[in-house]
Amino acid sequence: MSKKILIFSGAYYPKHIGGAEVAIKEITDRLSPSDYEFHLVCNRYDSTLPKVEQIGNVKVHRIGIAIKNPQMADLRKLPLHLNKLLFQWLAFRKAKQLHKTHQFDGIWAMMAHSCGVPAGTFKQAFPDVKYVLTLQEGDPPAYIDAKMKVFGKAYTKAFSLADTIQVISSFLGQWATQKGFTKTPVLIPNAVNAAHFAQDFTAEELEYTRQQLGVAPGDVCLVTTSRLVHKNAVDVVIAALTLLPEHIRFVVCGTGPDEPQLKEMIATHKLTNRVLLRGHVDHAHMPRYLQACDIFVRPSRSEGMGNSFVEAMAAGLPVIATQEGGIADFLFDEIKNPDHPTTGWAVSVDNPEHIAAAVNDILARPQQVAAVVIAAKQMVTENYDWDLVAQRMEREVFNPLFQDT
Repeated sequence: MSKKILIFSGAYYPKHIGGAEVAIKEITDRLSPSDYEFHLVCNRYDSTLPKVEQIGNVKVHRIGIAIKNPQMADLRKLPLHLNKLLFQWLAFRKAKQLHKTHQFDGIWAMMAHSCGVPAGTFKQAFPDVKYVLTLQEGDPPAYIDAKMKVFGKAYTKAFSLADTIQVISSFLGQWATQKGFTKTPVLIPNAVNAAHFAQDFTAEELEYTRQQLGVAPGDVCLVTTSRLVHKNAVDVVIAALTLLPEHIRFVVCGTGPDEPQLKEMIATHKLTNRVLLRGHVDHAHMPRYLQACDIFVRPSRSEGMGNSFVEAMAAGLPVIATQEGGIADFLFDEIKNPDHPTTGWAVSVDNPEHIAAAVNDILARPQQVAAVVIAAKQMVTENYDWDLVAQRMEREVFNPLFQDT
């Protein structure tokens, strides 16, 4: 008989998704429906979406405040912004209603800050139901803890009541322990579609893409795929550009609330022709955009893991990054990590000079760059594939969780 699992998620397909929602779908799509029956409670946000819908192997139940066709920016404004608060209670109430009908064997909460409170409250009400918490947070734990302080013990119990905590990085595993989880967290990273990002493009296709981006022949093109928020430190790359030659440009793929400040910074430094803000790029087109550029750079101030870095490695780009949070699990620097095969260039947080030095080093040593790119691609293929991650989730999380039921 299949195990019935209720997933708590802040949002879900087809709109307003991020890495956490991608992880849920990639994993559930690969687990047999004869073994698992998945339901999911999430915010609706968009009134054009049905309240109940089957998506892949998951039956989605949407709740909360909704308006017609909201954009991502609208989720941060009233009235939709209230959903983050209301979800903490409405999701538990909806879960109780669904449990009466489906009698779940387990619950799975995606991220403590968005779903830990309703999941922990459900576990208290139904202690025989197994509870998995996945930590995917990208913001600093201290920042998250401060935001969630208003929920008091209900937030703390999101960690302590979990039967299993799965984390996507060693860094988040340490956080789980600090928050009172007494067992050993299960470290299973997120993954990427490596073949999608490594696909081949003709020289003509890539040259055409560079023209679309606004990159001239002979230019060196830095690129980032990033939400425009403080933690992703796009501003630090802009500052580094002032230390680099004129023919080095910076392509920014992404949108976010920091865009006005970044535009002001670009204008102040007279970099309008060198910082190319290209907005949202669809996942289907991202490999071509990456491969049309020369160096991926994102000096994050914090990071739970960071799929964008792994995608860039799969696409064959040399990667410049900090080693904050989960990045340290896969970005190994020639000098800082001599015991590992080099997979990138590590820089300090908030240090434009380090970024400029790393760019110059990459341009000066093409043979070393080729070796690093090969090592990074191999690491991605061997460790960050969704088929592998789904198998590990079943073997290391779900099978042990339900072995006595």
